[in-house]
Amino acid sequence: MQFKSFKIGNYLIEKPIIQGGMGVGISWDQLAGSVSKEGGLGVISTVGTGYYQYPKYFDITKNGRPNPIECNSEEALIEIYKNARKICGDKPLAANIMFALSGYKESVLSACKAGTDIIISGAGLPINLPELTKDYPNVALIPIVSSARALKVICMKWKRKGKIPDAVIVEGPKSGGHQGFHSVEECLLDENQLEIIVPQVIEEAKKWGNFPIIAAGGIWDKTDIEYYIKIGCSAVQMGTRFVATHECDAPSFYKQAVIDCKEEDIFLGGSPVGFPSRKIKNKLTNAIEHDLTNNVKSNKDRLAPPINCVSNCVLPCEHGKGARKVGFCIADRLSDTILERKDTAMFFIGSNGYRVKNLLSVKELMNKLTYGE
Repeated sequence: MQFKSFKIGNYLIEKPIIQGGMGVGISWDQLAGSVSKEGGLGVISTVGTGYYQYPKYFDITKNGRPNPIECNSEEALIEIYKNARKICGDKPLAANIMFALSGYKESVLSACKAGTDIIISGAGLPINLPELTKDYPNVALIPIVSSARALKVICMKWKRKGKIPDAVIVEGPKSGGHQGFHSVEECLLDENQLEIIVPQVIEEAKKWGNFPIIAAGGIWDKTDIEYYIKIGCSAVQMGTRFVATHECDAPSFYKQAVIDCKEEDIFLGGSPVGFPSRKIKNKLTNAIEHDLTNNVKSNKDRLAPPINCVSNCVLPCEHGKGARKVGFCIADRLSDTILERKDTAMFFIGSNGYRVKNLLSVKELMNKLTYGE
């Protein structure tokens, strides 16, 4: 099959491959700019832009982290977009913005000011996204859903504001990071698998308009892409394979962790965001499991790092309640990854991540996905 270009709003995407928006610091300027340069859609994560690459935009606290209010820095995001544009020129770039963020409105407006062409939003139902972007009519909007029912709710709410999605991403439970289901058990149900929910979302989408359907979660190669295009999708979204590229913004030890992991190292567990998350077993996750199994409450008795909420970065966490329930602060653990604190870093990964064997350039990977392994 020869792949075709397609449009998201006013933007032509040359190849039907959208890179996953992975935070903190996994998909920023180098990765997103390189993917867009090669004809896919590069996606910049807006989470944690105050870390690592742009220290001039924040003050370091005693523990080596930005002050909470500066974790998602608008100035840093603008810089990230400028650097991505140096790589891909005027080709489309997207922002991934979690609806669960406590600073969701601010992140949306920052992405628009930074010059994003497209906003992708999940981890909840982004009901108010059209209203937040009303002053930026050229910004295309893509919700992420895991069911036809979720798309129906979004379309009903958006239609009242004179908007329908410019595309929709249908994410199944084999993706890396956060899933669109409320429990591990729901992720494992046959009826919630990607190949089942995609046709249902396609049928629901027909009731609202003609916009692209994008499949995500566990997609690995050209054969997988062809399958979803044949059943009615315009494109796919892929995250983990792009982690194992030279251009990925992740530190090298994250990339090596993906290359080294085995199938049995990948598991689904909890997250303060309120959805299950898929990650790699390591020293940190073993410590978290120990603390949960033994009902360890006190920071001084924990094997895992202490939980001290200072920013309420995601609303479902409720100032650390969610973190204590699942045994870790997601902001601290993901920031430790980008800050290369190896003993306390957390690695998100898709279900097929164990199949990664070596690093490629983005160009090499895009060619493999487009023309075959």
